[in-house]
Amino acid sequence: MDILQKINEDLIVSMKSKAEGSDLRTSTLRMVKSAIKNAEIAKRGKGDLTEEDIMGVLSTMVKQRKESAEQYEKANRSDLAEKENKEISIIQEYLPKQLTPEELDEIIESTIQETGVSGTKEMGKLMKELMPRVKGKADGKLVNQRVKEMLEKMG
Repeated sequence: MDILQKINEDLIVSMKSKAEGSDLRTSTLRMVKSAIKNAEIAKRGKGDLTEEDIMGVLSTMVKQRKESAEQYEKANRSDLAEKENKEISIIQEYLPKQLTPEELDEIIESTIQETGVSGTKEMGKLMKELMPRVKGKADGKLVNQRVKEMLEKMG
């Protein structure tokens, strides 16, 4: 079943549900559908959105909410930060399972070996090979940070 179909079905279930927290779930799924629709409009006539395009939209939404939650925490608005974090967990249900730090490190190490990168000067070359492998499965900022750390250890 494709992601959009699953979102549509879950939205219907959520709208019918009287369970606690279903209002937030419903509004979050509506936001997701809206963001996907906007991406379709932006693509205008260049074909339908692929699963990868939809995952990109969802990843962007998660990233935006993480940034918002950080800002709310800094402003001592934990109530708003908590709402953002709940939305993140709902959106992440439709993304591939995130890589553990160990899995990410393994992928980075094997990519370093494959590309022959030997230091931070060649980080761009490494990231070009690495990002398609972890797309949607790891936060880009985290990947960048881990790559820097590993390359600096190498010298």
